[in-house]
Amino acid sequence: MMSDGHFISTLTLAGTPMVSVRRVVLDVLKPHHPNALEFARLIAEVGPGYRVRLTVSEVDEKTETLQVEIEGSAIDFDTIEATINNLGGSLHSIDEVEVHGEPDQL
Repeated sequence: MMSDGHFISTLTLAGTPMVSVRRVVLDVLKPHHPNALEFARLIAEVGPGYRVRLTVSEVDEKTETLQVEIEGSAIDFDTIEATINNLGGSLHSIDEVEVHGEPDQL
């Protein structure tokens, strides 16, 4: 067992179903550039088979508020969040999440 409890956490997870994130809906604030089409395309490129639906809900002088829906078989949320930040955006909230449990593959 490691002093940080990692070994115990691994043991307690053994035998439980794996969970994959299949859909997230995010509230994002971004600058006008890149435009909405390019922003959605760059997020879709983050993972294989990602589908992105983007709605601009508000526009002001310097920014746009977006609702971004991402669907995929196993969404890597950390990479998506990093991509949003790298594009000058800011994640305001996670509004919806869909996860699927899968049988343990051990």
